[in-house]
Amino acid sequence: MFAISERRACRALGQPRSSQRYAPQPSEAEERLTESIVSLATQYGRYGYRRITTLLQWDGWHVNHKRVERIWRREGLKVPQKQPKRGRLWLNDGSCIRLRPEHPRQAVHPDSCTVLSLRDCGATTLWPTAHTMDGHYEC
Repeated sequence: MFAISERRACRALGQPRSSQRYAPQPSEAEERLTESIVSLATQYGRYGYRRITTLLQWDGWHVNHKRVERIWRREGLKVPQKQPKRGRLWLNDGSCIRLRPEHPRQAVHPDSCTVLSLRDCGATTLWPTAHTMDGHYEC
């Protein structure tokens, strides 16, 4: 690339030439640890690297949170944002399904987690037209 030798460039920068040729070789244990971290992060989606560290220590790994955090960032793992409690449908296994409108003229009813079609009830606007005394909307 440049018209200067590696020896002269390293001397100008003040660093040894051996550091330019060093390529770290990951060990087999590091690869197994990375696989364990990724599998635990997939299994427990809302757990961060600190809680994953505790789970690994319970499994017999001798790691600290700094090493797990380094692998966590290298693998690009992130904890998803916590979803608001509104508009969720919880299942028996603890997971939830986000209900979203499928068509432009649909609305998700927040109380019963069902999708209502405004066209079916004869509404001409996207908003309900009458408000009852008990706090519910009618078309």
